[in-house]
Amino acid sequence: MDELLSVVELETRFDTPEGEVAAVDGVSFSLDTGECLGVVGESGSGKTQVFLSIMGLLAKNGRCSGRVRFRGEDILGLPAARLNSLRGSRMAMIFQDPMTSLNPYLTVSRQLTEVLIEHLGLNRNQARDRALEALEQVGLPDPAARIDLYPHAFSGGMRQRVMIAMAVLCQPDLLIADEPTTALDVTIQAQILDLMRTLRRESNTSTVVITHDLGVVAGLCDRVLVMYAGRLVETGSVREIFYHPRHPYTQGLLRAMPRLDQVRSGLLATIPGQPPNLQALPPGCAYQARCPQVFPRCGSERPGQQMLGPRRSVACHLEQVR
Repeated sequence: MDELLSVVELETRFDTPEGEVAAVDGVSFSLDTGECLGVVGESGSGKTQVFLSIMGLLAKNGRCSGRVRFRGEDILGLPAARLNSLRGSRMAMIFQDPMTSLNPYLTVSRQLTEVLIEHLGLNRNQARDRALEALEQVGLPDPAARIDLYPHAFSGGMRQRVMIAMAVLCQPDLLIADEPTTALDVTIQAQILDLMRTLRRESNTSTVVITHDLGVVAGLCDRVLVMYAGRLVETGSVREIFYHPRHPYTQGLLRAMPRLDQVRSGLLATIPGQPPNLQALPPGCAYQARCPQVFPRCGSERPGQQMLGPRRSVACHLEQVR
């Protein structure tokens, strides 16, 4: 397949008063045209920071290194003007919280049409017509009556639809959805996921879904990246990750998924302990303090990525003793 995005040894660090934080630590992966990639892990594992780094949206105290190629162009560290021409047109991101991602002082019409005027050079009437088409495409009820309202007049599900419409206005090659179903009820979640499937099918857009919800990954994605403490610990297809997880952390995440038989018995599996401090990662494996299969080598040597097949890897010393 045609490779859209290639990331090699991406590192992202933040300077804080308490010291340097290694938010992303040597992450490498690729994404093909039309493919859907799921990125999972606990809060603070670096999932969102990977893609904020790729998009050039880091906070002022952040810096990144490595190599990121988009459509063959090295985009890491590009000038702001060039990045702005890519963001919104060729790459777009649906941010995590639709309640705060929209500007409360501007109408939805203004926020949608500005994207088209800036990136495609449409006049205001053309942009308004295209914005209405996008709102219809994402299933917003009666868009003509709602387009001139302010965000506070929309429900959470409607705001999420507006965010998706804004992201797909210019038909980007890459769509990054950061927790697209957070804070939405189950019915609206299902509608949003169905909408994303439809958009991907109709436009062949490559999609990244950053989420805590493994059910979302199972129903939407082709491949999965599992992150822990800023590092990739396992990669593979959805079937490989769900049916044959190799890393103890991946196994713990899957056990922690609520199941009906567990709820009835009152037994819910958890991963003991807390994620490590990113300012002071332990030597060796970052997961060692929580791992039920830890052995001495885990405390002294950081496990490298071991390839188990095409696009199938795991970073665990257990692979050498199995």
